[in-house]
Amino acid sequence: MKNTTLIKGSAAIALGAALLLGGGGTLANWNAAATQTPGTIVAGDLNVVNGAGVWKDRLGVDITAKIANNTYHVVPGDLLTFTQDLNVTLVGDKMAATIATSGISATNGFTAANNVVVSAPVLTVGGSAVSNPLHPTGSTQTVTSTITFEFKATTAGRADVSATYNFNNVGFTLTQVNTANDGLS
Repeated sequence: MKNTTLIKGSAAIALGAALLLGGGGTLANWNAAATQTPGTIVAGDLNVVNGAGVWKDRLGVDITAKIANNTYHVVPGDLLTFTQDLNVTLVGDKMAATIATSGISATNGFTAANNVVVSAPVLTVGGSAVSNPLHPTGSTQTVTSTITFEFKATTAGRADVSATYNFNNVGFTLTQVNTANDGLS
């Protein structure tokens, strides 16, 4: 009889423990939630679109069509100017960007670098010189890039007769740069 009572008592304790642990009792925790509306982050913009460029000779005569048709032939002493308008969009609180060219080299088809000088682009906005990096102005800005090509008068003999300088692969690249005070490294 003693074993039966012990077994029944143990079973009752086990059943009571199971009920307490399995949901027969509850433990309550307090909790609360709050939301915030911190705002919206909007991405800026960086873009460059080029218009039609214009070639002029030393006297300011438009020779764009002749160059496009490969019918303008430079001679020593010629100074040609290529002017290209670039519509530059810069939007961002810490935006800064540089304009650079590609496809321009010292000779690009001419044999001696001392016979030809091609300038780096000179940048202006509204006729005033600007330098890299450019910064946002609140709207799209027209940046004029001017590149000069000089076939030097000091070219001797028959150097570079029938040489060609291919400007067909000249490109403009606008690249974001980090400003010194933006906290970025």
